[in-house]
Amino acid sequence: MRDYCIRPAGPDDLDGARALMLDTVYRDFGTGYVPRWHGDIIDPVAAYLLPVRHTLLVAIEGGGREGGAGGEVVATAALDSRGPVYPPNPRHVAERYPSGATAQLRRVYVRREHRRRGLARRLVGELLAFAVADGGYRSVYLHTDPAVEGAEGFWRSLGTVVHDEREKANGGQGVVHFDVPLDALVPTSSVATSSSVVASVTPVGSATAITSAISSTSSVPDPRSQPRSQPRPTDR
Repeated sequence: MRDYCIRPAGPDDLDGARALMLDTVYRDFGTGYVPRWHGDIIDPVAAYLLPVRHTLLVAIEGGGREGGAGGEVVATAALDSRGPVYPPNPRHVAERYPSGATAQLRRVYVRREHRRRGLARRLVGELLAFAVADGGYRSVYLHTDPAVEGAEGFWRSLGTVVHDEREKANGGQGVVHFDVPLDALVPTSSVATSSSVVASVTPVGSATAITSAISSTSSVPDPRSQPRSQPRPTDR
């Protein structure tokens, strides 16, 4: 059994969170850093820490019960109040999930070696608790790339498909859009009112597969020096 501390990201967590997220877009999505989609990764303070209705959570391994100091960031999960934009998202999806009333789940990433331990599900549960505590969110939305191992099955276990772009005549961009009920998960404790939560997590089944994972924990390439490949529109 491993100990993980799940908490809102603080200044000391940002380098580790940024490295994990960049690893994911380079190694798992294969897109590399795309400024118009990944600006929140480079500046998570402006995207998630400063706006009071937004949050960025991290899971720390080896942090113990003293605030998690010295541990490694092994998972992230974020929420903001921006609804999906049309285009590139379908018009009816954008209309159904307006900004301000919609909590959009983002950056739910877990390193491969920490998958299947319940981290993804716990993190999403804490995000939903945060959305409920806010009081202004009426719906929860996300979209995912089903080509990522485990992504579609995980989100189907929590929510309902509202639009599958693969069903379009031309296949669209292959993105699947989900609605997640605010009460889909009831976390054992809420980060909405607590500075940190320590979770002792035992391995669980494949339903905890996360939207993305990386193949290693090696250093992250500098996004300014990397060539850009044609991106898949999974961050929009």
